[in-house]
Amino acid sequence: MRLFVLLLVISGVPAAAEAPAPPTLPTLLVYGDSISAGYGIRVEQGWVALLQAKLKQEGYGYQVINASISGETTAGGLARLPRALALHHPQVVILELGGNDGLRALPVAQMRDNLARMCALAKSAGARILLLGMRIPPNYGPQYTEQFRLAFSDLAHADKLPFVPFLLNDIALNASLMQADGFHPNALGQPRLLDNVWAELGGLLHR
Repeated sequence: MRLFVLLLVISGVPAAAEAPAPPTLPTLLVYGDSISAGYGIRVEQGWVALLQAKLKQEGYGYQVINASISGETTAGGLARLPRALALHHPQVVILELGGNDGLRALPVAQMRDNLARMCALAKSAGARILLLGMRIPPNYGPQYTEQFRLAFSDLAHADKLPFVPFLLNDIALNASLMQADGFHPNALGQPRLLDNVWAELGGLLHR
């Protein structure tokens, strides 16, 4: 038997045909908090699941990985990101963090620095980034509220990032699209979330 295999190799005839490896789809990583994790709704109702369906419908060959965690802050996100990048090797990262920093009145400068460091890590890993901005109620005064809003737009401008100024635009003040807690969109609000993201995401995608 060994002589037969050796003769096949010498003659240039393969002893066995190898099955081709299945094609690997590029990865889009959604990296956020409860807004993207689908808090209070079924997973298939969330905007991230709707995004996967839309990508398929529009002919984009991406697999969507949702690495969002309810309650996550930018500090927690920064600590987790190197492993997520190494594990998933995303071509696109949608960064949706900062809302919990604001609700806890954490220092805005620290939040912005954490976001900037996450963007730098993602870029170093070869990913394109879409930054999703957030706004908070004026509970902590107009100065903090404005500094919080500007942290996202200033970072997007400085790093030349595609940017959604306010993820909950046309949703947050519409009670019919929000859950009873007033912070999380309900199932009816999820398509609106996707619309807000999609308006800036298209330029980052390759068919």
